Amino acid sequence: MKTVKNICAALMASFAIASCATPVNIEKDDSVNFANYKTYMWVDTRYNENDNTTRPISYGDISVRNAANAELKKTGWREVSNDPDLLISYDVLVQNTTARRSDPVYTQSYTRTYYNPRLRRWGTVYYPSEFLGYNNYEVPVKEGTISITITDANTDKAVWQGWTTEGLNYSSITPEEISASVRNIFSKLNVAAR
Repeated sequence: MKTVKNICAALMASFAIASCATPVNIEKDDSVNFANYKTYMWVDTRYNENDNTTRPISYGDISVRNAANAELKKTGWREVSNDPDLLISYDVLVQNTTARRSDPVYTQSYTRTYYNPRLRRWGTVYYPSEFLGYNNYEVPVKEGTISITITDANTDKAVWQGWTTEGLNYSSITPEEISASVRNIFSKLNVAAR
């Protein structure tokens, strides 16, 4: 009986954790069999063909690559520096936006005293608060979006892309938030053979 209770508690906890995860969106080429790929290489994205500036590596970039490499290693793929099967790129976007909030509005509760001449006493009547409606307003929030694109190196065709958007607690995205988002994105990558 104890083991049944423990299993039920573990299932409920896993469902609670899964329901808190941010939604992940993916687009993939259904004709591609990911079991045929074994190696990958990271590529940097540029604004256009003529952009030859070197992009500085920041701590966010290191966090994305480390988290992605750990997830890709689980699939059996390995990173190489020459002749890869896949090219992987990513983009991190932090933007200011607004979120709509709605608070319930109630009247002020009050009491009223009265005199009862028959009983020769003072009495009190309590009037509770009443629901009036909702106060709708918008608040500024920061959102971080991480997108990861996987491209076939031979055909130069994007075969899979995943992205997630998450509200940020601080002014920038933290390495822990990056790792959690990358894990969520790669949880949708199905590498099993068809």
